[in-house]
This record gives sequence, C-alpha cells and structure tokens, in this order.
Amino acid sequence: MTKKPLHNFHIPVMGLAYTIDSPIRVAQYGISSVISIIDDEILEKMKNFYNKKFNLDYFGISAKTEDYRARRVTAYLDMVDDIVNEKFESFKQEISKNKEALKDFMAMLPNTSDLKNSLQTLINQKDNWSSNIKNFIESNLKPGSIDVNIMTKVDKDNYHKNEQLPVMYNDAHASLRGFAKSKLSSSMVLSAGMNPRLYSYMEEFEDFFPDENGKIKKKIILKVSDFRSAMIQGNFLAKKGLWVSEYRIESGLNCGGHAFATEGMLLGPIMEEFKQKKNDLIQSAHTLMTAALEQKGKPVVSEPLEMKITVQGGVGTSEEHEFLLANYSVDSVGWGSPFLLVPEATSVDTETRNLLLQSKEQDFYLSNISPLGVPFNTVKGTSNETLKYEKEAKGKYGSSCPKKLLALSKEFSPEGTCTASKKYQDIKLKALYAEQETLTEQEFNKRKSEITDKACLCVGLVNAAYMEQNLEIKGEKQVVVICPGPNIAFFDKEVSLSEMVKHIYGNTNILSNNQRPNMFINELKMYVDYLRKEIAESTVQITHSQTKKWNAFRKNILEGIAYYHELFTASSFFSNGLSTINQQLQEYKLQLIAIEIPQVEK
Repeated sequence: MTKKPLHNFHIPVMGLAYTIDSPIRVAQYGISSVISIIDDEILEKMKNFYNKKFNLDYFGISAKTEDYRARRVTAYLDMVDDIVNEKFESFKQEISKNKEALKDFMAMLPNTSDLKNSLQTLINQKDNWSSNIKNFIESNLKPGSIDVNIMTKVDKDNYHKNEQLPVMYNDAHASLRGFAKSKLSSSMVLSAGMNPRLYSYMEEFEDFFPDENGKIKKKIILKVSDFRSAMIQGNFLAKKGLWVSEYRIESGLNCGGHAFATEGMLLGPIMEEFKQKKNDLIQSAHTLMTAALEQKGKPVVSEPLEMKITVQGGVGTSEEHEFLLANYSVDSVGWGSPFLLVPEATSVDTETRNLLLQSKEQDFYLSNISPLGVPFNTVKGTSNETLKYEKEAKGKYGSSCPKKLLALSKEFSPEGTCTASKKYQDIKLKALYAEQETLTEQEFNKRKSEITDKACLCVGLVNAAYMEQNLEIKGEKQVVVICPGPNIAFFDKEVSLSEMVKHIYGNTNILSNNQRPNMFINELKMYVDYLRKEIAESTVQITHSQTKKWNAFRKNILEGIAYYHELFTASSFFSNGLSTINQQLQEYKLQLIAIEIPQVEK
C-alpha cells in the first residue's frame, strides 16, 4: 500500500539557498520541498554545519578530491535524508503520546483530508487511545519528499589545468549524478527548458527507470510553461524509457526567480489545455516508453504510470488554492515566496526578511540582473543593490566571480566568462566608451546599464543562508540578492509554519490587505505591462517578425481574457469578487486594444 501525501501544497525551489535545508525544517510534518543542488560549495558548508549541530559522522569533501561536485551532492542529500528520518520518528513518538501535539498537527492538515477525519475519530475513543493512534500513524504518515532542482542551462564545461574535462563533469551533469547516487527516493525537478545532452545522461542510472512493479526510485519532474513544451520533452524522455512523473506548470511572469514570459498565454488557458489533454500526454509517453524499455531489455510497464499535474506562481488565498485543485484537477499547488516570511521553513537573513515585509507592490520588479539574460524577479533595496551603487560611485563595476557557475559566455574565452564579472564588464565598457562619440547620451546610458545591471547571483543567492546560521563567508563584502515573486507584496508579516499552512487551507487569514487582486488578474496585469514595456523599449529597426510576435502576444492575452470571463461566470468560486474581476478584465482588455503595435516602415 502506498501512503498518500499528507498535503496538497508543496514548497518549490527558491534561489540557490532559500530552501537549501527546508526538508530538515518541514518534512517531518509531511510537507514536500525542493533543494537546489547546482552549487556544491553551499551544500558542503551546510553539511558541515548540520554535521556539527546533530553530531553526525559525515566527512568533509575537499575540492581537490576527484568528482568532488557529485560526491558533495550525494553526501549532503544522504545526510538530509538521515536527519529527516530521525526527526520524523521523533515526531511520530511525540504525537502518539501527546494529545495536544497531535491536535496541533491535525490543525495543519487539509480540511478535506481523510487522515484528519480518521485521527479525529481515534482521538474521541476512550479505550487503547495511545496504541490505536500509534498503529494508525505508523500505517498512514510519511515525511514530505526531499526533492531536488537542477536548472538545466547551468551546465558549464569544466577544466583542469587548462584541459577540458569530459561532459559528465559539467555542472548540471555532476549535480544529476550526485542525486542519482544518493539514497533518496524522491524527485528531481528540471527547470529552464530542455538540455538534450543532460536528459540523455539520465539513461546511465538505473534509479530513473521503473522496476518490475512499476516503481521508480528517482522520479522526474519537468517544470514547464505550456502544453506543447511538455509533450515535446515528455516524448523525448519516453523514447529513452524514462517517465515524467509530474509536470509542474509555473506562471510565466507571476513567479519568483527567472521569468519566462510565454507568448501572451495566461495561466488559466494553459491549465485548461493540460486538463483537456492530460490523457494524450500519458498515452503518447506510455507507448514510446514501453517500446524503449523492451528494446533495452528492461522490465516493461503494462499500464501507464501515475502522472501528476501541479501548478505554482502567484497563489495567495485558500480560495485560489481550492479553485486550482477543484477546477483543474491538479495534484498539488506550489506556494513559494510567501514561505520566505516563515523562518521555520526557509533560510533568510533578518535584514532581507525585513526588507520583504516592508516592501510594497511597486518595489517588486522584473529586472535585468541575471547573467543568463532572462528577466529576473527581484525587489528594490537589497544589500546587493546598495553595494553596486557604492562601487559605481568609485567607478568600479562587476563581481570578482569566485564560483563561475554562470560563466557561460564564450565571447572572450573558451572556458566561459560570466556577464556579471568584472573581467567581462571591463572589456564591454572599454568597447562602449570607444564608441561614445557616435552615440546619443540616451543610447550610451542604456547600453551601459545593460552591461552593468548584471549581478553575481552565485554569491548573492546563497549569502542569506550563511548569514542566518552565522557561517563565515570569504571573499568580497557579502551582500544578498533575493528573487521573490511579485505576489509577496501582499504578505506583510512574519508568520509561523502552522499559521501559513492554516492560511493555505482557509483556517485563518494572514493577509491584512483586502485589496489584493485575484491571482489571475494580477498575472494579466503583468502581461499587459510586459507587452507595453517591450514595445516602448524596442530600439532596433522593427521587422515583420517582431510585429507578428507582438500581435500574437496581444491576441493570446485577449483570448485569455475571454476565457476568464466565461470561466468565472460559470464557477462557484470567487463569487464575492466577481463584479470587480469582470470590471478588471474589461479594463485590461481596453488597455490592450489601446496599445499601438509599431508597423514596419515601407
């Protein structure tokens, strides 16, 4: 018998380190969370920290050891697994003996949970209370999953004494190998698009394939932004005998971290397509996978395996949470950024958490700071921003680039340079100043900020975890970059884990602002603003394909608005705010129509 997950929400990966130890904090309560495993250095430091804290016997792994990246990933994940299991055992002991602790735990479960009802029945029994509860807990409870995330693009080639190492030592490949060799039975989330070389590498590890009972020890989750991409990637993996156990759909713009604006496709219509065509996804992958497994001489699965659809990005109320579960039949809803305000769940230093609490809607913005060249959600006033201005006042630009995880530009060196590095920015600025005479002041400033906006994410996204635990950090003055989704603007107080979970399930409300727009409206506004800004800032000669792209973008948003009009009118959800929603939909429709798309000059 497989034990069901206790919760219908999960905590997605945040940055490189905001969820670095979230499973150690929350998994005993049955809450699943995701660790980023691309930066082996912070994994090693956190392993040493917990090793001391819990008096374990894990050894340090030096960067001089062969295959140290993968080995560090494996060791950290094995340690997290040990700690989670130990905490889970203690937690089960506690709630089987202590009625109050059990009641507190039950208050955190979904109201629709069969488990909650069964526990309530057992609590009301007079006889054999403790042994009945103990047996029930043993049979039905399980810890939350310790899942991992690999951003597929962060797969830099590595060198030793100027010799390029084999592909298996690339960053993402080493992270994948580290997970594959760990003792975890959990899932690997692959995000930021397809990396065929990395996907093919999975074939080398047995744990990714189903056994004779159809069980997969290491499952694959793909984070996708639309159905077409899910179908292409799912079939690519199925042809190798690999099954995608979950498609995690994320809002293109209303999410934390890197934002991949879909072509004006809004979350609602995207979810609708998954709901309508989920079976096509399953059947297509099953047929291809069966043929591949036969060919490889591996156990063949007669029935399609379970495939979950989950969604995340911008959800903020229990009604939105319930709506996504009920209307789109999703298996779980991701709640990310609001958990940055829950010290029990995420790793954030006090100063940065206070900045998030005080920041208003207008302080959260889509920036150009990522060296990947993809828009990146962040907030004004971070210590990283302050330091950048201080350095620029002295004519200094760029970072010393100690980690080189994003040293992916091959423009100046085959080994790769990061666009946020001092080395890269110095070369670019020198070339720009040489051209200064031929440029208008506006053009010059725009190009200069395009170069100097880039920030060192490798360091900035891990420092909060070091600072929170008072771990020593070497190198440049340490500052923080944080990448919350814009939805966090409506959350303005630090809360306990229990309060946040009760908020998700509608048993309390932690939002003090009743003016928060519906998550779908919020995303719609972002897409309209995005189109307007893109047109306003386009300086290059307008081409036919550019005009066509903008027209398609607008058409997709307009179709999304029509879809929402119908959806909300027919739904029993959001009835209290329906007139406001309809009014807002109409408003954005008029704004969209009013946007002038430049025509190609004849």
